[in-house]
Amino acid sequence: MNPYVLAILLSSLGLGTTLTFASSHWLLAWMGLEINTLAIIPLMAQHHHPRAVEATTKYFLTQATAAAMIMFASTTNAWITGEWDMNNMSNPLASTMVITALALKIGLAPMHFWMPEVLQGLDLLTGLILSTWQKLAPFALIIQTAQAVDPVLLTALGITSTLVGGWGGLNQTQLRKILAYSSIAHMGWMIIILQYAPQLTLVALGTYIFMTSAAFLTLKTSSATKINTLSMVWSKSPILTTTTALVLLSLGGLPPLTGFMPKWLILQELAKQNLPATATIMALAALLSLYFYLRLCYAMTLTISPNTINSITPWRTQTTQSSLPLTLSTTIALGLLPMTPAILMLAT
Repeated sequence: MNPYVLAILLSSLGLGTTLTFASSHWLLAWMGLEINTLAIIPLMAQHHHPRAVEATTKYFLTQATAAAMIMFASTTNAWITGEWDMNNMSNPLASTMVITALALKIGLAPMHFWMPEVLQGLDLLTGLILSTWQKLAPFALIIQTAQAVDPVLLTALGITSTLVGGWGGLNQTQLRKILAYSSIAHMGWMIIILQYAPQLTLVALGTYIFMTSAAFLTLKTSSATKINTLSMVWSKSPILTTTTALVLLSLGGLPPLTGFMPKWLILQELAKQNLPATATIMALAALLSLYFYLRLCYAMTLTISPNTINSITPWRTQTTQSSLPLTLSTTIALGLLPMTPAILMLAT
């Protein structure tokens, strides 16, 4: 892609998200979301592969539907209350429609069906943008409107997402689909705690972005898109294989890695709010996700020689990818747990 075009598209992505962050008026927020969607579509379709074009079409249709729903809900709210302000979502129908549309935008279950299919059709870097940056603008709106939404609806969305994210990833062999289901499960953790401690939602979102970035950049470096490709990565770069296994366990939420921190804090807060049943369901749903991360770790680190492997050994070619983003995201994805008190202090 032409570097000037790429620069315009990436700056438009940034502009759309910033516009949504800065707005308290529904029209401005909607405009930011639209700029965001229109800027990523050429990036998704840049390879002109039928799968990429199909994924782009699916993404465009779901995002356009969600944007139309947001517009309809905000217009309904303005019609009833006489205000376009986000903080004044006093109409229950409008607030429920808005949260449903935003859930569709970020891929929360049961509005998640587009997410694995779209991610599977993209290359790893565009998939990384879709899984991280594209979540920020809708999340800003969800956090601003969550207090007006029925708590039962938020809890239902959160529990459904963690269960679907865990179950959906169990029988997958494609790494991008596994990361899509992982994203759905993490979104569920963020939504479940939103009504009780919004700062923990931000902590969970931040750690999720760093862990997912580390996972995508590692897969990009080793050019892996299937589980059986992972089984031969150790011969190409053993140290990278070790850190990747740890990043996957961090995504699963095992101590003493960074991924344990948001899960631990969220379960603790749910217990404080006298919701032991919800906390138990969330903890058990996390085990489902952990199973498929352990499956990836097994494929990477325990199927090495003298076992026979059906996949082709990769060439030890030099990668042209910059190693700094991978190093930074991996370090943050592995070693942030001791910083928990400082992070909590910054978040509150």
